[in-house]
Amino acid sequence: MSPRKRFTITLPDSVFEDLEVLADAQGRPTANLAAFLIEIGIRQAKEGNEFPEKPKTSFKAKQALKEA
Repeated sequence: MSPRKRFTITLPDSVFEDLEVLADAQGRPTANLAAFLIEIGIRQAKEGNEFPEKPKTSFKAKQALKEA
């Protein structure tokens, strides 16, 4: 299994409630469904050529270079 990253997001109450309802209907945790839906969105963006090329240097590395 590939490494996983954790982060926090803020959702409007109505979106979170819908996410909970759908997760319950599918018998899965809300966070698991959210991660799955994000993966789908990224995949669709890549397939639709909406996704930019990956930078050769990560955002954090660029920030570190600017601060140096």
